[in-house]
Amino acid sequence: METVDYAQPVGPLHLLWLLVAIPLVSAAVLLLLGRRADKWGHWLGVLSVAASFALGLTFFIQLAFLTNKSAEQSLFNFILVGDLKVDFGLLFDPLSGVFVLLITGVGSLIHLYAVGYMAHDEGRRKFFGYFNLFTAAMLLLVLGNNYVMLYFGWEGVGLASYLLISFWYTRPSAATAGKKAFLMNRVGDAGLVIGIFLMFATLGSTQYQYVFNHVGALSSTTILIMGLLLLLGACGKSGQFPLQAWLPDAMEGPTPVSALIHAATMVTAGVYLIARSNPIFSANLALETVVVSVGALTLLIGCIIGAAKDDIKRVLAWSTVSQIGYMFLGVGLGGGAYALAIVHLLAHGFFKANMFLGAGSVMHGMHDQVDIRRFGGLYKYMRWTWITFMMGWLAIVGMWPFSGFFSKEPIIAAAFEREGWTAWLYGTAALLGAGLTAFYMTRLFILTFHSNKRWTDDIKEPHESPYIMTVPLMLLALGSIGAGGLLATSIPDWLEPVFGPEPPAGEPVIPHWSITTLSLGLVVIGAGIAYMLFRNGTAEQEQPAGVVVTAARRNLYTDAFNEAVFEKPGVFLTRALVFLDNKGIDGLVNGIAASVGGGSGRLRRLQTGFVRSYALSMLTGALVVVGAFLVIQLGWFS
Repeated sequence: METVDYAQPVGPLHLLWLLVAIPLVSAAVLLLLGRRADKWGHWLGVLSVAASFALGLTFFIQLAFLTNKSAEQSLFNFILVGDLKVDFGLLFDPLSGVFVLLITGVGSLIHLYAVGYMAHDEGRRKFFGYFNLFTAAMLLLVLGNNYVMLYFGWEGVGLASYLLISFWYTRPSAATAGKKAFLMNRVGDAGLVIGIFLMFATLGSTQYQYVFNHVGALSSTTILIMGLLLLLGACGKSGQFPLQAWLPDAMEGPTPVSALIHAATMVTAGVYLIARSNPIFSANLALETVVVSVGALTLLIGCIIGAAKDDIKRVLAWSTVSQIGYMFLGVGLGGGAYALAIVHLLAHGFFKANMFLGAGSVMHGMHDQVDIRRFGGLYKYMRWTWITFMMGWLAIVGMWPFSGFFSKEPIIAAAFEREGWTAWLYGTAALLGAGLTAFYMTRLFILTFHSNKRWTDDIKEPHESPYIMTVPLMLLALGSIGAGGLLATSIPDWLEPVFGPEPPAGEPVIPHWSITTLSLGLVVIGAGIAYMLFRNGTAEQEQPAGVVVTAARRNLYTDAFNEAVFEKPGVFLTRALVFLDNKGIDGLVNGIAASVGGGSGRLRRLQTGFVRSYALSMLTGALVVVGAFLVIQLGWFS
């Protein structure tokens, strides 16, 4: 295997390792000191992520002045066995740089918000320890310079998500949700690790630069299999079909956890994996088609289910499933759409964190209620939450001039630039998703902040959250307004060293102005229908639902499918193996032991202790031996 030369970091960039080390050390301090850190531990957690953001911003600025726009650092040999050589190495380039700023920037605001949200929780110090661990693992995931380092951070994110989703483990629903997320992610992780094994078996290395330089030497079948395995891992982490069921259940954790998972860390990992592996996915057209299909299908699934949910956090969760579907659609389209997907990912980080934290503020003022059918009229009582949530709502539906318009509309246009009939298929799916998103997000906004009051008797008067919670909302709202336009004009050029020069755009099957008009028209229609249906609130009692609504409330029966196809056969197989072990293997072993025990018990009866008995036994034996000799001598058997 040839040696890969590292572009040695210069200046502050030689301190890259601090990006991961600072939140990791903070997590260790908070978890090891125990209750001695209760009074100040939360502030350590906030400052550690803020420090990483300051460092990341410094490195990002320095990166802009480097000729090759990349700095790679090998810290030590992580694995050195035979031909397998894996360095503990870090890579800071335009792609990992924007992810670092997203993780630490939005993450810092979520950490600050959590100080107020978790103020009365006895486990706040431990919560911030897990929060810092989550951030450190995600930073390692995006900064690793090889697939083994990525996998190391990948599993760290999985562990931290389990600890945070099930943080209130005394609630059975939270404990179950944590286990569900952990187990469903193991399915995707199995695909990722097998893909890494295949990478080493065929190329002899897992280092990005080497793999991407030599992927062209592989057969198309090998590339397809490798890509599908990586895609399986991406679907698990990003909650894409068919591994999307865990993501909405993750809402059982504290609301800051939901914001961090959905906006800045875990669900973006799958998009990062495909974007980072773009030379592999771009080398096989069938592989790109699979990614596009997964994205298009998932974005529609998320929209349909989200339109039927009544839990404010679960509506937002299914919207994340749908929006990540747009990102998968983008990275699957390839070419210049890789950068478009990253633009939408970054813009989504602002408005989705804004909306999740806004939902937490609503819950804070409504005694932890989550049912939007029991809200209404809150704009009068929670002015800052209402205004900031409105900015997130307008951004996610793609209304001009908010960020979602500038990040999502180009992906829709790129879908219409595919060749043949697939342009209509994927483009129409993306347009339909835009209309459905406007419908169910407007439903959420109207039922929560407007329409008539539908509060339960224990709610006297909702109250606004403290400034430590509303200030992060204000800052994220600013990002929801302006981030999309700024990112759409700068990020594609910034990412050119990673994705290569943007190829000439294909000719869409319909003009660009028509696509924009259709997109905005569907947004207005979807929002208008939702307003007309829910401007006066919703029924106090559960109403009979049609076939489509019933299916959507049951998650389009995907959970039932998983139970029927995977869970129940697995339970049956487990019980059959337990029965075989108990009655078969254990029965055989216990039967032999019982036979030996019974036989030895009978033989013990011959040991009487009387000499005459032993003499009689000896005489009997001698007679048997003499008799045998006589038989042989007389030739009775000859």
